[in-house]
Amino acid sequence: MNFLDRNEFNFAPAPQVLEALKNFDTQKLGFYTRIYDEGKKSIFSVFLSEEYGIDEKQIMLGYGGEDLLKEAVHYFLTLPDHNRLMLVPKFSWWYYKSIADEVDGQTVQYPLYEDGDTYRYDMDTLKKMLHELNPKILLLASPNNPTGNALTPNQIENLLQEAPKTTYIVIDEAYASYVNRDNSYIKRLIDEFPNLLIVRTLSKFYGLPGLRMGFGFTGNGLGKFNRFGNKYLGYNRISEELAIAALKATDYYRDIADKINEDRKNYEREIGVLSGFKVYKSQANFILIKYPIELKEPLQNALKEQDYKIKFMNEPDINTHLRITLGRPEQNRIVIDTIKKVAGK
Repeated sequence: MNFLDRNEFNFAPAPQVLEALKNFDTQKLGFYTRIYDEGKKSIFSVFLSEEYGIDEKQIMLGYGGEDLLKEAVHYFLTLPDHNRLMLVPKFSWWYYKSIADEVDGQTVQYPLYEDGDTYRYDMDTLKKMLHELNPKILLLASPNNPTGNALTPNQIENLLQEAPKTTYIVIDEAYASYVNRDNSYIKRLIDEFPNLLIVRTLSKFYGLPGLRMGFGFTGNGLGKFNRFGNKYLGYNRISEELAIAALKATDYYRDIADKINEDRKNYEREIGVLSGFKVYKSQANFILIKYPIELKEPLQNALKEQDYKIKFMNEPDINTHLRITLGRPEQNRIVIDTIKKVAGK
């Protein structure tokens, strides 16, 4: 089965990652990754500190980005002031609400609106909600899943300047490497906003979801949370060395992202012109497509015959849409041709 419904990676890992695994010194498993005498979390946090030019104390590591998101939501929504309100995008990952529910948190959606062939955050309404509701957490996703739209660093900065000082800002940047080649904005933002947490992962752009490695950057006001989330004895030494190898191979993954972008254009050219279809711009490794709902069952059957699976959205106001992971060129070609055949083209 070709799973193009999970936003997972359908390419081979970078050769550098395979070499790091092949040449791993198993003697290292006898030692923690924590750099005890320097009071640093691990070899990976030190590498990230040097790579991003950010103080190692402001770096967090987790069991994927999911782990850091869950820790942040649980921690902030259970602080003594009893403010358990979190704002999340209307169209977004269901998991955000789920982890808030685990601590009896209240989740309120702020709007995204369709603007031609893209979706956008309604900034004016969001700013108004921030002032009127005074949430404990504002969660942003950039790029956002499933809509694929992203915020620029300047848009994020402008929004954060409007947020109450008592609101914690959590930005899920799982797909950010697809759109941001320059990461210098991260240090600028966390230096300016003490209550900011930016979460990243190796699961998407670097195609290593099975590695379960995530990392985050915290503003200076989150030192207590950072210590709360820190694993005193370090992390998984094998995973960390593979993570370092992956980040050193960014050029390899950038080439794959370029191939994905080429196939994204094929969807726009070939599917976007079909009657009743609309292909939305995406800045991630997936694409959102609006389709005639009467074709749902024929599409499902045709794709099943090809041994392919894509995501048929069921959420309100987006239940006539498909989300398709951008896979290898031959996979994308089969999906495009199957959709065209069902649509009668």
